[in-house]
Amino acid sequence: MWIAILVAVGALIFLLVAAANSAASGFPWVQFYVKGKESGFKIRELNLLRKIAVENRLKNPTSLFWSERTLDRCIRGIILRYRARGQENNPDAVTFLGKLFDFRKTVEMNQPKYRLGIQSTRSVASGQPIKITFPGGSVYYSKVVENMRKYMAIEYPKGKQKPPGFSWKGSNISVYFWRHEDAGYYFESKVIGDYLEQKRPILHITHPNDLVRTQKRNSVRAEISTNGQLFPLRSIKDASEKVAQAGGYRCKMVDISEDGAAVLVGGRAKSGIPMRIQTEINGEPVVLCGVVKGVTFKEKARMSILHLQAVKPSPAMRNRILTYVYGIFRNAGEVTSPAFKNAPASAAGTGAGSGAAAGGP
Repeated sequence: MWIAILVAVGALIFLLVAAANSAASGFPWVQFYVKGKESGFKIRELNLLRKIAVENRLKNPTSLFWSERTLDRCIRGIILRYRARGQENNPDAVTFLGKLFDFRKTVEMNQPKYRLGIQSTRSVASGQPIKITFPGGSVYYSKVVENMRKYMAIEYPKGKQKPPGFSWKGSNISVYFWRHEDAGYYFESKVIGDYLEQKRPILHITHPNDLVRTQKRNSVRAEISTNGQLFPLRSIKDASEKVAQAGGYRCKMVDISEDGAAVLVGGRAKSGIPMRIQTEINGEPVVLCGVVKGVTFKEKARMSILHLQAVKPSPAMRNRILTYVYGIFRNAGEVTSPAFKNAPASAAGTGAGSGAAAGGP
């Protein structure tokens, strides 16, 4: 009973505050406070957001709860305010920014490209990388050359030596691919044409009746081209965000998100290895720890792209990463420390692929 009374009193106070704010200006702030309360913000946080909305002269302050551009603009203002006061790493500031980034993520992930995906393999774009498996075989890599109504033309698959007597033509295969900014997909198909003997290194495969959408992306990822350092770990239990001043293997960042990253290293690498990746963005160190869940080997360049699934970063590190991912200070550009640019290669080799992550010649 007392809980119900307290909740009712809290709601009454909330409405009185919202009404007072509305009376003090021409904008119906009750609507703003109600919408903000529904979104999970506390009164003191909404008061700050209201102040920011006024300072930014927003015609419709409620757009903070659904507009990416407006939200980015205000997040930038909040960060600058905290920095000016030396409060950016204050626990309350970190928590509040984290909540704003949660809403920024919700607004982003509600876009149709993340929610809807594709319904048929006929919608797969040319150039899409794919992975192929078949019973008794290994994993082979290819990409879509041309997508026709009756079949899909793909590059001749590359991978380990095939079993004796194996022929692609007539084989039933399983195909996996990751669609950019969308999700993972899987389908079963059959090879209906092998044109290698005609000096055309392509296969024709059938379109399936079913296309399964799996591994829907849970975070927004952004491309990045900074240099970095990679440190193999004995166990993921050794994960930490401590910034190393020396050592490690040189790597090149490919992309980054709050729950992972992709990095380019020399040589052939293998999955399953726990690692710590360290780079610098806009003058600040960024550290992610996790396990390599996949490797894309580039035969001609003799380099590997490691796909790291990260353990959950600290709230402050997550905010730092998302500030870059959402381009909050896009015009500021990327800043890479000379320490990273000139980091010496480990004595074991020139990249992670030639050291602890090596998985073959």
